[in-house]
Amino acid sequence: MDLQTVTYLVVGASFALYIGIAIWARAGSTSEFYAAGGSVHPITNGMATAADWMSAASFISMAGLIANMGYGGGLFLMGWTGGYVLLAMLLAPYLRKFGKFTVPQFIGDRFYSSTASTVAVICLLTASLTYIIGQMTGVGVAFSRFLGVSSDTGIYIGQAIVFLYAVFGGMKGITYTQVAQYIVLILAYLVPAIFISLNLTGNPLPQLGLGSSMSGTDVALLTRLDQVVTDLGFGQYTTTTAGSTLNMFVYTLSLMIGTAGLPHVIMRFFTVPTVKDARSSAGWALIFIALLYTTAPAVGAMAKLNLHGTVNKAVGLETAADGSMKVNPEIIKARGDVYAPEASLEVEKRPEWMKRWEKTGLLKFEDKNGDGRIQYYNDKTKNADAKAKAEAAGWKGNELTVNADIIVLANPEIALLPNWVIALVAAGGLAAALSTAAGLLMAISSAVSHDLVKNVFNPDISEKNELLAGKISMAVAIVVSGYLGLNPPGFAAGTVALAFGIAASSLFPAIMMGIFSKKMNKEGAIAGMLAGLAVTLFYVFAHKGIFFIKGTDFVEMIGGANSFFGITPEAFGAVGALFNFIVAFVVDKMTKEPPEHIQHMVENVRIPRGSKLVDGAH
Repeated sequence: MDLQTVTYLVVGASFALYIGIAIWARAGSTSEFYAAGGSVHPITNGMATAADWMSAASFISMAGLIANMGYGGGLFLMGWTGGYVLLAMLLAPYLRKFGKFTVPQFIGDRFYSSTASTVAVICLLTASLTYIIGQMTGVGVAFSRFLGVSSDTGIYIGQAIVFLYAVFGGMKGITYTQVAQYIVLILAYLVPAIFISLNLTGNPLPQLGLGSSMSGTDVALLTRLDQVVTDLGFGQYTTTTAGSTLNMFVYTLSLMIGTAGLPHVIMRFFTVPTVKDARSSAGWALIFIALLYTTAPAVGAMAKLNLHGTVNKAVGLETAADGSMKVNPEIIKARGDVYAPEASLEVEKRPEWMKRWEKTGLLKFEDKNGDGRIQYYNDKTKNADAKAKAEAAGWKGNELTVNADIIVLANPEIALLPNWVIALVAAGGLAAALSTAAGLLMAISSAVSHDLVKNVFNPDISEKNELLAGKISMAVAIVVSGYLGLNPPGFAAGTVALAFGIAASSLFPAIMMGIFSKKMNKEGAIAGMLAGLAVTLFYVFAHKGIFFIKGTDFVEMIGGANSFFGITPEAFGAVGALFNFIVAFVVDKMTKEPPEHIQHMVENVRIPRGSKLVDGAH
């Protein structure tokens, strides 16, 4: 059976499963729509939380980022998993004990202000809509490659699927659908990783394969990879870092507190019966997430080795007895190249997987010197001698561009794995994108219907009408998210990092102060959220080329790129959080402290009073 047919069958079966679950678990009340009735088992919630969390960024992009960044890519693993530890230890149990449906509702009640709730809604919508752009883009990429449709058509199909199980099922339908999506995505990630690890190292566990020797040699896989990339003029894979030490630290911290502040993840802990279950489900989520996150470094490294190996075999680079990459002089002589150690590939002899991925636009080449070959090397190398030889041979720069987002999806094709494995990866990529999109849409819907419509505009709305408002706002959010996926704004290149930065700089400090500082008042919280959000968006937009005033370049206005101690815009969320805390405490000291009943409420949420099991109802 050909690949296209197998892919249609596997992806179609997964979609039918999701829709069937949604019909079975459709929401009939606001409690079921917002919080799945508060009756989800901790293990089930942990699995759903893992699917909610492991978005297209985790499934599709993370291994690609690690493949491109090498050692420095580890900051994503540390930041995202570390954020879950923060969430489990510092936020989830207390928020569950508070007993509300949403983050804005917690902020509004804790800071005794509908204004605070509205500001939290603005922060939530900004972070969630930014994050969802990446999910819709991931849906479009997977559909366009594996189902033979355009990226735009793929987004339309993704919208329809999410609409069917999110609008009718609410949080209840989304929860059980995400359990199925987790099973699909984790199998789709682990199965090809096991195959490839066996092929390269003979070890079935990718985590161990990463540190093993290549099959039939005494050369470690990472040593081989370092040799391959340095032969092409790139830096060593095992030593590359993401900028300065300060930037790596701040970037990791931003991802950590951004994870802990993402509203669609926090909402999952309102679906379990007790505070104990909230903490337990956070632990289970960590276990389920670890299955993918501990595999990602191996997938990134092995994919990079396979990618370079594909090109090298066609150029005359071969593996010597000691495991290093050596030039085959006969092939080089027949080809007539002056400069040989870097890779090039005859256009007509490029592998089939390259031709398939060229159609997506994520892999492309340009024959800059018109020699009928694709030169693949680092034309920005600091090795002046190698660069001079390349230029003397008539080469005019690297001619192959490989987007990091194809690393996971294309890896099974590069490794020549069976069609059913490739189809499974397609289903997994779609499951990852759709599961997170559904969680984000749920957060958006509840913020609009519950936190704005009910708590601000129409407090007397009936439960039936509130449920209707939730479904309508969900449908509108799906349309808006699809539009943003089809027409991403100019700053969308770093959408995932931006979403984490917004959550880190606006919502996380407010939640932390709401739980652990009984003296923090509404004026301080509101001022802090606005300050953190404003300074983060300003820094990010300035670097993304957004012009607020005609003829004014804000990058120059703030002193150049990464002008704040060399910190990149993707890492700036932690700095925004610091601004949030400082402004909040300064304003708090200048205004009166919260009412006594609010201070007592904070103490009651944080400190149990004689009961081992708190149901969160009081």
